[in-house]
Amino acid sequence: MSVRTELRQDGLVRITLTRPEAGNAIGLETARGLLDAARACVREPVRAVLLTAEGRSFCVGGDLREFARYQGPELERHLIEVTDALHKALRLLAALDAPLVAAVQGAVAGAGIGLAAAADLTLAAEDATFTAAYTAIGYSPDAGVSWFLPRLLGPKRALELLLTNRRLSAAEAAGLGLVSRTVPVGELSAEAERTAEALRGGPTAAFGATRRLVAAGLDSELGPHLDREARALAVAASGREGREGVAAFLGKRAPRFTPLTGEFSVPADM
Repeated sequence: MSVRTELRQDGLVRITLTRPEAGNAIGLETARGLLDAARACVREPVRAVLLTAEGRSFCVGGDLREFARYQGPELERHLIEVTDALHKALRLLAALDAPLVAAVQGAVAGAGIGLAAAADLTLAAEDATFTAAYTAIGYSPDAGVSWFLPRLLGPKRALELLLTNRRLSAAEAAGLGLVSRTVPVGELSAEAERTAEALRGGPTAAFGATRRLVAAGLDSELGPHLDREARALAVAASGREGREGVAAFLGKRAPRFTPLTGEFSVPADM
């Protein structure tokens, strides 16, 4: 097993990469494990997702030892299988209402950068380093790296990292906006857990609407986006969470946002 998924009854899901001996490199088994984990998140009333990894490194990228076992058309077919599973997992996680928190340490390279960038909040241990690494071995990006980096860093900085493979420290990554903030190495796990717990107790539907608004706003003109905001706000305000939030504010108490209920289905192509 290269990915472990823990579904807690309170709505917090922990997804852990469990190949520390291989730097949590992503091959077909790991990609499919991430897809299974994402599908589990879709099926359950999830309120927050925490993505972590065992060992010294978060994820060193693709499993090159596995890829080297294939040649020519077989390699192409294998990589399409790997990226198909990995990319479906990323799409499912992005579509959740529940926010995604990532805790990264050590080497974060290739697809590992994609996983870190896909999170809404990314905490990086002070020892973390970030390297695109793709072009260093004659590859092009996957895992959304060529989509996330230009949006987080701007196209010029993204291309610098993708073309030169310059290694970033955790502090540099935080300064550029690739991660949310840095955390002392020994405090990463506890701080990530606290962050995910805080989000777990929040207004899940409002979080989902906010995630979608931010994503849509990156590719939208102002006018249509203002209309989208107005519709989303009206729905949120009239819903259970909005009513509870206002009642708590007026009553000078902490809000009690209750878990969402109901079954969710995985789209047929996922």
